[in-house]
Order: sequence, then structure tokens, then C-alpha cells
Amino acid sequence: MAKEKQQKAVMTVQGSEITVFSTKNEDYISLTDMARYKNAEATGLVISHWLSSRYTVEFMGLWEQLHNPDFNVTEFRNIRNESGSNGFVLSTKQWIAATNAIGITAKPGRYEGGTFAHSDIAFEFGTWLSPQFKLYLITEFQRLKAEEEKQISVEWNLQRTLAKINYHIHTDAIKEHIIPPTVTKAQASMTYASEADLLNVSLFGKTAGQWRKEHPKAKGNIRDDASLEQLVVLSNLESINALLIRQEMSQGERLVLLNKTAITQLKSLIGNRQIKRLTSADVQKKIR
Repeated sequence: MAKEKQQKAVMTVQGSEITVFSTKNEDYISLTDMARYKNAEATGLVISHWLSSRYTVEFMGLWEQLHNPDFNVTEFRNIRNESGSNGFVLSTKQWIAATNAIGITAKPGRYEGGTFAHSDIAFEFGTWLSPQFKLYLITEFQRLKAEEEKQISVEWNLQRTLAKINYHIHTDAIKEHIIPPTVTKAQASMTYASEADLLNVSLFGKTAGQWRKEHPKAKGNIRDDASLEQLVVLSNLESINALLIRQEMSQGERLVLLNKTAITQLKSLIGNRQIKRLTSADVQKKIR
């Protein structure tokens, strides 16, 4: 199984560096880093004191029931009943082991290890530490996410531009090797559209017209709706198809090869995310 892809970022909140891990479009903030704001010498104890309160247990249990289908509700109720009693102490590892929780996790490692929690839970921990600290934490977190969105937008636009450049290479290959010199402009446009849809079906599993019927109110076209990963693969497919055209490979053969290439490249780019596999028979039907 491929290793889960994670992205790391660091934000500074009132002089404290707080680590953030992003995985599967979810953000997990280091409670260990946050706890240093209260007691740098006993971060685990700080987290345990917070986790042991009845209010925290109830909040964590509700969060898990909303987001975790495998949450052990029976064990949660047992813990909730014990919480608030004299001597009750709950550690992160105990909570995870008993309830199969996913909202909070313990990462091993000297430098990148510690206790991490989903941003929803981390903000709640911030309230317990200090309302002022929580406010600065949320402000810095929002700034961090805004920068990430801006970077993604820049990368998307770059890949969209690259795809358009490669499209010119693609159409030149069509003009030189597929379109006879005597055809009309209308006939040439039909050929270009056919080859464009060859790529669309290879990558998206449908033609531009089929996508338009499914999205009658959408602005733009099928490629404007593509993800960053799809745009990267689209650029590659255009170059590959141009080469295959020059090698005089038939459209049907190119379709199957390009589809296999798209599946392989998307799996590589997206990692563990499930990719709907398009069989050769399916794409052959859709291109006709």
C-alpha cells in the first residue's frame, strides 16, 4: 500500500511555532506545540489535563460520531461516565486505543512527533489554553490556508497555460499528418474536435459534449473544471498523442494507449485516492 501523502507547514502564534500536517484535505495541528505555550516542560501533562475533563470528552465524542463511522461508541460512553470523577486521567493513547478515534493522533519521532488533532479539536484546545491564544491561532491558520489556496491557484493556472501551449503542438501534428490539404476549414475543425475529444475520453472518460450535457449551467468547459493533477496529465497526453500521430498510429490504438497512460499517471500523482478505471471497451464506445 502506498504511503499516505502529507504536507507540512509551520505557523507562528504568539512566539510559538505550531506545526500543521495536511492529509486527505484535512488539517491536523500539533497540540504538543500548542501546549508549550502553557508549560514547555510538561506538554503531555497539559494535554492529558485537558483531555480528562468531562466537557472535552463529550466534545471529542460528538466530533468522532459526526466524522468517524468506526468510532467505538460503547467505549466512549464508559469513558464519559468515568470522566469528572476524582483521579480520572485520560491520555491520548488511551483515548485512541479505546475508541478508535481519528480526530486526535500521536505521531512518533523526536523532531516531528507529538500529539496532533484535527483543526476543529485544536481550536477547542486553544480555547482551554487561552481565548487570546485561540484567536491568534485561528487568524494565523486562516492566513496559512489563504496562502496555500493562492499557491494552488498559481499552479493550476500554470498547468492550464502549459496545456494550452501543448495543444498547439498537438494541433500542428494533426494538421501535418491527419488533415489532407484540400479539406475545408469546417472539416478541419471537426478533425481537431475529434482529436480533442480523444484526449477528453482518455482522461475524463467522456467527450466535451457529454460533459456539457451533464453540466448545462457550468461556466467554461470540461478542461476548465479539471483538477491540477488532471491538467498535468492532460499536458503529457497532448505531447504523447502528437508523437503517436507522427508515427501514424490509428486513432483507436492511440485511444487505448492514452487511456492507460492517463490512469497510470493519475494514480502516481494522486497516490491512495481511488481512481475510477476506464476500460478500453468503455472508452471505445464513448469516442464513437
